[in-house]
Amino acid sequence: MELIKKAFEFEKRSMGNMSISDRVSASREAKSLVLGINKIYKKTKDPSLMDIMKRITKKKHRIDKRLKLGSII
Repeated sequence: MELIKKAFEFEKRSMGNMSISDRVSASREAKSLVLGINKIYKKTKDPSLMDIMKRITKKKHRIDKRLKLGSII
């Protein structure tokens, strides 16, 4: 359940004023969290885990979108 605590901390973290390297590391962290929670979800089929994964993925997409915008300039 340590993974779920990390996921909640990741969700609460502010994503404003992040450098590019901070965004890259946050994106990688989000990916590892989702993959870890997915392993647990496959065994338990707990719908709350799916909700957590959806929220983290949504936040990861926003981070990735910012990364792509920054690389164009």
